[in-house]
Amino acid sequence: MTVSIDRAARVQPSPRQVAFQEMEFYAFVHFSMNTFTGQEWGSGQDEPSIFHPTAFDANQWVAACQAAGMTGLILTCKHHDGFCLWPSQYTDYSVKNSPWKNGEGDIVREVADACQRMGMKFGVYLSPWDRHETTYGDSPAYNQFFLNQLRELLTAYGDIFCVWFDGACGEGPNGKRQQYDWDSYFSLIRELQPNAVISVCGPDVRWCGNEAGHCRTSEWSVVPASVADNEKIQEKSQQEDNREFATNYSSSEEDLGSRAIIANEQHLIWYPAEVNTSIRPGWFYHQEEDEKVKSLDELLRVYYGSVGGNASFLLNIPPDRRGLFHEHDVQRLRQLGDKLRHIFAQDLAEGKMATATEEKLGYNAQHVLVTDKEKYWAPEEGTESAAITIDLGEQLLFDHVVLQEHYMSQRVEKFELAYENTAGQFVTLYVGTIIGRKRICEVPATTARKLRMTILQSRWWPNIASIQVYNSTI
Repeated sequence: MTVSIDRAARVQPSPRQVAFQEMEFYAFVHFSMNTFTGQEWGSGQDEPSIFHPTAFDANQWVAACQAAGMTGLILTCKHHDGFCLWPSQYTDYSVKNSPWKNGEGDIVREVADACQRMGMKFGVYLSPWDRHETTYGDSPAYNQFFLNQLRELLTAYGDIFCVWFDGACGEGPNGKRQQYDWDSYFSLIRELQPNAVISVCGPDVRWCGNEAGHCRTSEWSVVPASVADNEKIQEKSQQEDNREFATNYSSSEEDLGSRAIIANEQHLIWYPAEVNTSIRPGWFYHQEEDEKVKSLDELLRVYYGSVGGNASFLLNIPPDRRGLFHEHDVQRLRQLGDKLRHIFAQDLAEGKMATATEEKLGYNAQHVLVTDKEKYWAPEEGTESAAITIDLGEQLLFDHVVLQEHYMSQRVEKFELAYENTAGQFVTLYVGTIIGRKRICEVPATTARKLRMTILQSRWWPNIASIQVYNSTI
């Protein structure tokens, strides 16, 4: 075991990252001027009179998201065109100058209140790129403008679980030059919403590297600090260690955390991935896409690859010009939620027996079958390979196995699932790499009494929090 592997196993998440990863699946809602113009990137020159949803209902949004099993909602409070969905006092380009509710409405308020009322967490997206604001390009002036708007969102709408930045700027070679003051943005968020994660262009959650729903086979939460898209995060990591990065990595690279990648890295951070994609081809609503809503199978594939592959899943649902989720989207969300609830309705391992090849005192095998997240199974320190067997008590049919590591570290690099056949031999069902927050293993429909998980390779020593067994055919 090399020093770097030991060090990687010791990297831990912040409390806000832990709370965020436990959310697993949540919504993105793109709603703005683009909804009414048919664009994806607005120019910032369209008149506010265009914004006029006729049947806006935030409760409908939240109910549809909850039907899908989502735990939170992130609203595009201001997209690149600069139009604000709240009556910002720092610009006239907002709902206060639209005909909707005679200029007295506040989309952000209604969505935040609906989330709070219905038990869903609320997050905000605020585009740093603003194609309407005249100070954009005058870096000090615009940064102050942006901070003022950020302060409005962080102080007037209750608890915020996430501030989502994409760092966009499509001005081109002859466009305006704006230097975003990320340090000040981050400091304000930490001051006003200390429990909120700062995502994508931020230090807490990283982009998976694509918008197509592609998920890595091995998604590590512990990665080199140079993976951070934002240069300020990289600079901070360098200052703390006073060394240069061994290698600069892009968030789109397929391998970001294997032993080969981290072998020479001194700057390792806990930086979990978020998979973001839209339920439709576009991020904003377009009527011509009403028949192009992702299929249930497509959404399940992304869910299994993200939530079931140590990442979170951010699914965009764009409201239509009425201000409602379209019926096709609502139907698909309900189908997805119903399917997930059916598959994971009954844990066949709950209350059964677990034994291990070895266990550290106080970390016994039975801990993987209880719901207390502070309890977990672990072998003796330094043991990188060990096995744990679940006795279901009788021959049972199953086709899903869900694994979780203890939330304060990620260590498993390779594992195997096997069942005991009638001859008393263990037959391999599944071989996987990482586990992390959650690994959903789809296995061939199997009838067996005993299931064994063998840790083939891990960092330092494995810490397994949960093993669950399901039959989706019930």
